[in-house]
Amino acid sequence: MSHVRIPRAALRLTSHASRSLRSQAIDPPCQRLHLRATHLPPQTQCSTTATRRFTTSPPHLKKAGKANKSHARSDSSPPVTDLSGSTPTDEAYDVSGLEAAILKAMERLTHDLAQLRAGGRLNPELIESLKVQLGTAREGKEMVRLRDIAQVVPKGRVVNVMASEAEHIKPLTSAIASSSHNLTPSPPDPSTPLTIPVPLPPPTGESRQAALDAAHKASEAADKAIQTARAAHNKKLRKYEKDRAVLPDDLQKARKVMEDVVKKGHGEVKRIVEGARRVLESV
Repeated sequence: MSHVRIPRAALRLTSHASRSLRSQAIDPPCQRLHLRATHLPPQTQCSTTATRRFTTSPPHLKKAGKANKSHARSDSSPPVTDLSGSTPTDEAYDVSGLEAAILKAMERLTHDLAQLRAGGRLNPELIESLKVQLGTAREGKEMVRLRDIAQVVPKGRVVNVMASEAEHIKPLTSAIASSSHNLTPSPPDPSTPLTIPVPLPPPTGESRQAALDAAHKASEAADKAIQTARAAHNKKLRKYEKDRAVLPDDLQKARKVMEDVVKKGHGEVKRIVEGARRVLESV
């Protein structure tokens, strides 16, 4: 058998070609086209790792789901969230109305205590609130408050009532003398013709006791107003309980909040009245 001799150069070319074919059969296309694809945008280039694409649906084709079924009007409309009113649970915890009523009772209490005789001394506001009759039956009568036509200035044991016009001196003097405060106005001094001096009576045991009794009545009125506000708020809670609109645990907590507010209100009334009593008894 004859042997054909192949030149070494041909063998080297054949070996190089076979390795090139094997490399082309194994390498992925993007590796072979890497140099040519460098000018393309990143999203158009090949990747050696496989990626999975997730399909998405337009929002109007998605189902409402459990969380949105109660708020979605239809499958073709987005979920609607009602942000208007508060829930019965929120209203059960809301004590703003109760607090407003208690604050109003406090304001009334402090006003009533301010009207009392401080140790038998007359409060100037009592004189300012007197009604004064102006005019005559022929020209027409008019009732006004003393504060509207005069200024009250306390000065020691005397209260000076300063009129704005000379024609108001007589009706002012008549209103002060006819009041129930046991006051006797003096005639104006020639140097100050528009000023009516009103000497204050000295404090007595009766005047002090009358002031203390009035303070006690003002305290009772404030406590009653707080209890009335509590009853109104508790009535609302009972309605929620009857209608089963609020969970029992929430109702129990809401009642505790109510009682805490009421307790604080009664404590404030006691503090204010005790302070007023100390002032009334000190002089």
